[in-house]
Amino acid sequence: MEYGSIEREIRIDATPEVVYAVVSRPEHLREWWPDEAELEPVPGATGVISFGDGTTQEATVVPVTVVEADPPRRFSFRWVYDEGEDATPANSLLVTFELVPSGAGTLLRLTEAGFREKGWEAAVLEEQYRDHVSGWDHFLPRLVTYVARLVSTP
Repeated sequence: MEYGSIEREIRIDATPEVVYAVVSRPEHLREWWPDEAELEPVPGATGVISFGDGTTQEATVVPVTVVEADPPRRFSFRWVYDEGEDATPANSLLVTFELVPSGAGTLLRLTEAGFREKGWEAAVLEEQYRDHVSGWDHFLPRLVTYVARLVSTP
């Protein structure tokens, strides 16, 4: 395997505007992906996302930097870089959500790239890649379920 990028495509029964909010705003991100999210959805903004109980040492806190915010078409950010560093193509992974109108819904194309550029040794690269594949395979269905609940609420 190349371990170059992860690509997923899912159809969501909601407008691109709704889906954009769900993939870019902390109050929505918390409902389907990280346990905590602190970021402004504007280019250049930095923040963090956390997995696990933030009051314990077991929590994983990851810095994020918003790269592109083009509502309702595209939202991207860099993550998985060392705290205190600026995110660059050489030290981080780039996650892009591309939203394409599809009938009354939205086709969401997720791409996560930059695995090889991180310079990880082969075993670490393979483990990180597989971790992220299983992560997106777990969290993207939760996004679909969350949006369905969101749009069905009167």
